[in-house]
Amino acid sequence: MQRSHPRSKAQREVAHADHGHSSSHPASIDRMLAGVRAAGLKLTPQRLAIVRELAADESHPTAQELYDRLRPSLPTMSFATVYNTLDALSAAGLCAALALSPGSGRFDPNMQPHHHLVCDACGAVRDLPLGASPLAAAPEEASFRRAATRAAPGFEVRSVERILRGLCAACAGHRQPKTHT
Repeated sequence: MQRSHPRSKAQREVAHADHGHSSSHPASIDRMLAGVRAAGLKLTPQRLAIVRELAADESHPTAQELYDRLRPSLPTMSFATVYNTLDALSAAGLCAALALSPGSGRFDPNMQPHHHLVCDACGAVRDLPLGASPLAAAPEEASFRRAATRAAPGFEVRSVERILRGLCAACAGHRQPKTHT
């Protein structure tokens, strides 16, 4: 009779974190996991859970938000682990670290060129795909690149992105209408 080997605490934590994990973004998760492997980053149970949570999240979460979500299923994981993993993913080009609004930096798993919508009231961040916006074909992108080169000779522009600021539907709905006297 063969004895099964007991799983380590980390393996049990990952199994628990994965249990019932239903993502509507399996392709995003698979792409990011493949990128982690290609970058030579070790796939620890904690890192695996962080990658899966980030890749499935379009809200551009902060490190604290990811930590708070994963902590119940990974009680031994530290905040430093989350932050260091996000830093490693960003350095490997697998997510972008963003400073779009006051407060903590946010992490964006979408590495395709796109713009951002930022709510001034609640800080929510959403992607604006290039094809969904008249900004997509903006002729001034080339002039931004030329201006950057003039302002900082030798500067290589990686991307041009726009941030559209305003109010999300939920916050706009809570605004008091202006009264004219």
